[in-house]
Amino acid sequence: MSVRLTAYAQALGVSVAEEGAGPPTLLLEFRHDLEGRPGAWHGGAIAGLLETAGYAALTSELSAQGRDPLLKPINITVQYLSTGRTQASYARGRIVRLGRRNANLVVEAWQDDPAKPIASATMNILMAESA
Repeated sequence: MSVRLTAYAQALGVSVAEEGAGPPTLLLEFRHDLEGRPGAWHGGAIAGLLETAGYAALTSELSAQGRDPLLKPINITVQYLSTGRTQASYARGRIVRLGRRNANLVVEAWQDDPAKPIASATMNILMAESA
């Protein structure tokens, strides 16, 4: 299954770095128009990458189950852990709980080492089955 990126994610410049058996890894290359303070990522760009990676992980799993519900965010909380330097950032989501009507995810963004995240997010998503 190929990851479908939203228009927002495409405008931001998010792409799929790795897609396989598990959740996809997304990539956002650094650009100066995504810079917050000089030499650092803007928090909104990192949050956009995290949110997109969470939805990518969820839609990938739902697609594997033959489900295509309408996804509606209940709550998304971002934790900024360290400064994102002026280089590519990656993110991957992990489903903590997948129920019939809602899903809970954890997403992490990193640059050099996945074990050293620069930001993380928790997401609670409502899944409304298509009529």
